[in-house]
Amino acid sequence: MDIPDLATIAVGLSADGVRGHLALARPEKLNPLSFETLEEIASAAAWFDRQPSLKVVVVTGEGRAFSSGADIAAFAGAADVEADVRHAVDAGRRMAEALEAMRAVTVAAIHGFCVGGGVVLAAACDLRIAASNAVFRIPEVDLGIPLAWGGIPRLVREIGPALTKELVMTGRPFEPEEALAAGFLNQVVAAGELDDAVEALVATLVAKPRYALLATKRHVNAVTATMTGTERSWADADGLLVGLADPEGRAAAARYLDSLRSE
Repeated sequence: MDIPDLATIAVGLSADGVRGHLALARPEKLNPLSFETLEEIASAAAWFDRQPSLKVVVVTGEGRAFSSGADIAAFAGAADVEADVRHAVDAGRRMAEALEAMRAVTVAAIHGFCVGGGVVLAAACDLRIAASNAVFRIPEVDLGIPLAWGGIPRLVREIGPALTKELVMTGRPFEPEEALAAGFLNQVVAAGELDDAVEALVATLVAKPRYALLATKRHVNAVTATMTGTERSWADADGLLVGLADPEGRAAAARYLDSLRSE
């Protein structure tokens, strides 16, 4: 099997005929999204597109969480606006676009923490099932930076502008039931039933004719692309760099990180 040479092996992937699996594989850190991990996900998406029979890819996080979001430690050092830093900061947008553009249908299986960039990763998937123990939060504003990586248009697409503004501006946690009612999730199941629910959905999907299944995904994506304008997300990296250099934002980020350490 032509598995790509991933730099940090922070992503596990496999494909067996019509099914594929992509797992964030740093469970000891709750699967943070470092620059390298984001690049690995984009490379994995390209690899999946080379699998000729693939219909569905399940996206998961190993261990106790789906993803704790952007690797804050890595972002803390990105205060310069040199071109190579901008390229690194833009890795999240490239990841989300690569995942969303995959031919196969993607199913996010969400449990535990799904935070910040992890929410963007989930939003880039086609379908989403969450365990009842999942906790969603978008803390970027508390970190002094705007939500980037194309997160704003994708959230507006899924849950509408008013709730997007509230959740991003306040940074408050929200539960799976609220995410389901808002339209972000397709299902919420008991924590012990997540694997079975995902398997049932995948079994339904892979039984469908591949052409009609994948054409439906592309048709829906083409319609929503004109509605939300995700192409404009290229400029998100510039907003991130400004936020990372903002003194008030850095002070807010320090307070937020201190609050996490005291929990």
